[in-house]
Amino acid sequence: MILTGPAIAAARATGEIAIEPYDPRRLSPNAYDWRLGETLHICDDALDSAQPTLARELNIPPSGFVLHPGVLYLGSTYERTSSERYAQFLNGSRTIGALGIWVHVSAPLGHQGHAIRWTLEIRAARPVRVYPRMTFGKLAFLHTLGAPASYQEHGLKYVTSRGAETSRLYEELPGGRP
Repeated sequence: MILTGPAIAAARATGEIAIEPYDPRRLSPNAYDWRLGETLHICDDALDSAQPTLARELNIPPSGFVLHPGVLYLGSTYERTSSERYAQFLNGSRTIGALGIWVHVSAPLGHQGHAIRWTLEIRAARPVRVYPRMTFGKLAFLHTLGAPASYQEHGLKYVTSRGAETSRLYEELPGGRP
């Protein structure tokens, strides 16, 4: 079951959901409109899943930054979100998709207890300018069924994420190196 905008606001008021910074005007009928953070990590070299990803960090200027096709950009949400009670589901918005921007396609599920600024995988179909703190997508909160299993308690590899983070798959692969 998905929470409505008023249910998200009520759960935030009781502390069951945290959204920082929070703006009640960003609530929609079934989600919260999240924003792009202020930095991008640009991964424009070849990628190897058994090696750490090389990326350069860029502060997005107020005048914006042009995304180009063929480049993987890692960004983060401006908002930090968490809930021990609800799972989270993050998507890009239809408006961003209509600009030819694919965002966060591979990992939309935020587990209970996952308190993060989400890492975003961003690709552009055509050159397109983006701006810091622009609305970029929707975050939904979902009721879970069964005993709660907190992401924090499991100590999974991205539990300490504070913003855009490159893949750490190399930690799991034989022959990979940290």
